[in-house]
Amino acid sequence: MKSTGIVRRVDELGRVVIPIELRNKFGIAEKDPIEIYVEGSNIILKKYEPNCVFCGSSKNLIEYKGKLVCDKCLKQMSELK
Repeated sequence: MKSTGIVRRVDELGRVVIPIELRNKFGIAEKDPIEIYVEGSNIILKKYEPNCVFCGSSKNLIEYKGKLVCDKCLKQMSELK
């Protein structure tokens, strides 16, 4: 993980501002969902990208019964009997 040299303080509501340079670099706009997860002792912020529930692909997604499935997995499921 590379340090940016940018330090931000957590406000009284627990919020942290992501600097505009980083938002621009990663294509994060106002109201975009951000995924937050933990890796060891690190807190990771990542622009949320919906994925197939089976393979994790983010391309050619179709919603089926409230779940996202990619076209490849959907084809494989249709071949099951």
